[in-house]
Amino acid sequence: MADIHADDPALAALGHSEKLDEKLQSSESVAPVDLNDHDHEGLTLPTEEERVILRRVADSIPWNAYLIGFVELAERFSFYGSSVVFTNFIQQSLPPGSHTGAGGTDGQSGALGLGQQTATGLSTFYQFWCYVTPLIGAWIADTHWGRFNTVCVAVVVALIGHVILIISAVPGVIEEKGALGAFVIGLIVTGFGTGLFKSNISPLIAEQYRRTKQFVSTTKSGEKVIVDPVLTVSRMYMYFYFFINVGSVIGQISMTYAEKYVGFWLAYTLPTIVFLLCPFILFYGRNRYVRTPPTGSVFSTALRLWKFAARGRWSINPVKTWRNLRADDFWENVKPSRISEKDRPRWMTFDDLWVDEVRRGFKACAVFCWFPVYWLTYNQINNNLLSQAATMSTHGLPNDVLSNLDPLALIIFIPIFDLLVYPALRRMKLNFTALKKITAGFMTGAMSMVWAAVVQHYIYRTNPCRYSAATCKGSEGNVLVSPLNVWIQSGSYVLIAFSEIFASITGLEYAFTKAPKNMRSLVMSVFLFTSAIASAIGEAFVSLSTDPLLVWNYGVMGVLAGIAGIFFWLSTRKLDRNEDKLNNLREGHLETNKA
Repeated sequence: MADIHADDPALAALGHSEKLDEKLQSSESVAPVDLNDHDHEGLTLPTEEERVILRRVADSIPWNAYLIGFVELAERFSFYGSSVVFTNFIQQSLPPGSHTGAGGTDGQSGALGLGQQTATGLSTFYQFWCYVTPLIGAWIADTHWGRFNTVCVAVVVALIGHVILIISAVPGVIEEKGALGAFVIGLIVTGFGTGLFKSNISPLIAEQYRRTKQFVSTTKSGEKVIVDPVLTVSRMYMYFYFFINVGSVIGQISMTYAEKYVGFWLAYTLPTIVFLLCPFILFYGRNRYVRTPPTGSVFSTALRLWKFAARGRWSINPVKTWRNLRADDFWENVKPSRISEKDRPRWMTFDDLWVDEVRRGFKACAVFCWFPVYWLTYNQINNNLLSQAATMSTHGLPNDVLSNLDPLALIIFIPIFDLLVYPALRRMKLNFTALKKITAGFMTGAMSMVWAAVVQHYIYRTNPCRYSAATCKGSEGNVLVSPLNVWIQSGSYVLIAFSEIFASITGLEYAFTKAPKNMRSLVMSVFLFTSAIASAIGEAFVSLSTDPLLVWNYGVMGVLAGIAGIFFWLSTRKLDRNEDKLNNLREGHLETNKA
């Protein structure tokens, strides 16, 4: 990979209009010109004029980050490789005479035979559980163990869960009723380990890059540029997501065939073997990784600070309350320098700079409040689009394999966006900030649902049974499908992949760069929790996920994403104007008692 990337730093419009802009420009928390810390020693920091004139570039990615990226690849291989066969394991019955659940070339793989409703319920619970438990993992890491130690424990817990899944599928167990109990325990244990892992691996990889301030450098061509840590972190998360999808696509495709031709025990064993690479890689790099130590109970202090700031701002008029809580002086009035020592609470053991960091973290969490609507759109690729594929002409291609078009598109387009698209936008003097990317993610997600709705409309028009396409059968009981080629679906998957590049990857970046250093796992877990909220909300739309309402299903999802994208931008455009200032806040200080 190239060491630097061009960017447009044109942020001259910062000086106009908003009061918040003025405060941020004059605030003492903005980084000064000279730094004495080791990571920035000998570097030349840019002047205000250089910030406007010079192009911005990304720094090189440290090799430690690639080691952690490979750990993520192995974990995602195991997660998606095993979960891709859950539906068949739960829903379908054990094939006659089989002791492994394998269906073979012409048969249907299965094990428990509990039906679609139970399969949907357990699968939904598992997804919800995996995105709730990161809150626990974040608290443990930030307060007690630190991110690296929490990741190590998470790997051990998840490995135990994977072993239990294998036990539920081995011959001699899979035929008995006890297989269900072992499987459910395996889900709970694996999901808990996954949650501990997810909230900490993302901040851990970005922390391997230690520089936090922009500095001036000269390229090989002699051009003077600004090396921007925010662009570097953004690029790190691009390739972090690349590793995620390499692991998921290989795991899903290979385990689908392992289940079909050998059995579920192999579909659970192979992901476990790959996952066993994680502890060895973590051990190998234990002295190489940059580790942030735990800082005690920071979350409770942040909540106390917000509660303290909100005193006297509540009203029976909700509009007035909303305005009071969003007032420019909401956080300014609770800075320790504004409060006399005799009136200062005992828990206020931090400086003004930490208040600015907390303010920035709360603003990030407010940004994430919009993400459940985005995830509603994304979640369509895990269920309804698979069902749609089954009503089209697949020409021998398994319909569940098509879901891999999404990770395949990401593997292809992430390097293209990193090496071509984003640099081209910067050369065109377009400052494509994080919040603009997220807005684009909502819009491309909406476009994906429009594509799916149009495809569904033509399926109904061309299927012999018209609006009963999912259950259409001939006189001899054979399934009748639309003559439309299943590859017509590709547009939906590619647009969803674009939306992930814009919204999902940028969400990871935003959670890391906007959180206080001692709350990064927590803010990351809040971002992940929005997916769990989307899973819960999605239950309200289940009634639309059937014939003849599927056009409405995709249409509603598209409209919701489009409207949410518009309101998202309207609510964050002021914050977007302060992006550069927020990224250059100095690190605050907080004294805590570690438990």
